[in-house]
Amino acid sequence: MSQQQPLISHLLELRNKLLRAIGSVLLVFICLVYWANDIYHYMAIPLMQALPESSSMIATDVAAPFFAPFKLTLVLSFFIAIPYVLFQIWSFVAPGLYKHEKRLMMPLLASSTLLFYLGIAFAYYVVFPVVFGFFTSVAPDGVEVATDISSYLSFILKLFFAFGLAFEIPVAVVLLCWAGVTTPEELKKKRPYIVVGAFIVGMFLTPPDIISQTMLAVPMLILFEGGLIAARFYSKAADDEDEEDSSEETEQK
Repeated sequence: MSQQQPLISHLLELRNKLLRAIGSVLLVFICLVYWANDIYHYMAIPLMQALPESSSMIATDVAAPFFAPFKLTLVLSFFIAIPYVLFQIWSFVAPGLYKHEKRLMMPLLASSTLLFYLGIAFAYYVVFPVVFGFFTSVAPDGVEVATDISSYLSFILKLFFAFGLAFEIPVAVVLLCWAGVTTPEELKKKRPYIVVGAFIVGMFLTPPDIISQTMLAVPMLILFEGGLIAARFYSKAADDEDEEDSSEETEQK
């Protein structure tokens, strides 16, 4: 019973954290759902600007005009609530971390949130205009480009998640080096393989066109180099923290 009690208390605490995280997403959704159609219109601007003047978006499903903006608003609510969701995860994990680990993890959580938002912004403001402009310009003669709103939503959400996750590469590099799985020097030697891997990942995460694949792979490589620089800094900081902890333990003895 004494061993089961801490486990039950941890599970109850985890449940409370998850409920708070889900509640934050629902709260943001309730605040935004009134403007669901306006939000969808804003997200459709890159495509609308690329379509010919005589073309427009269409809805091939009866319920699509309602469910497409509804779904987009729900996903956007999750994106907006990410900082609070990560805070709940952090508050659950933090008690089990050492003092120096807490100091090193907080900047990683903040930077991971910022990088995710930057990835989404890069996809919307840089990738979408180029990709949609290319797709609409190569349509064969006699073919009218009229994109279905549900298909467009699936397309942009896939790209949002792809670029948001791809921009987390610096955080992933830092964590791998910090955990001792690899070192910045070893990753530097494997750079040619990482270049090939970035384009392969871009091929799987983006639609089957070379433009979006390249526009994902190139930022991934740039962020990888930034991750190497950050990993060297974090490795040095971690070593300094370990030395301080060991010296404090020696003084206490």
